[in-house]
Amino acid sequence: MVTREEIYDHVVKAMGELFDLPPERIKLETNVIEDLDLDSIDAIELAVHMETLTGRRLDPERFREMRTVGDVVDIVYGILQTKAS
Repeated sequence: MVTREEIYDHVVKAMGELFDLPPERIKLETNVIEDLDLDSIDAIELAVHMETLTGRRLDPERFREMRTVGDVVDIVYGILQTKAS
């Protein structure tokens, strides 16, 4: 089972690679739009990247609802929990 911390580490790495963001800017409480200047296209790109972690297609609507990095972690964690059941 993947932990929330492992998912967070994966999200930080993905955001660094995809958006050239330094890891120290990416905290659970970081707002992805206001603090990191990401837009809806970036959110979709991140969702596609997270599919590699989950092995499942992610609902883009869920990613439109995300506000913080913690939201991204929670979405991926929830999907992995559902997959494990």
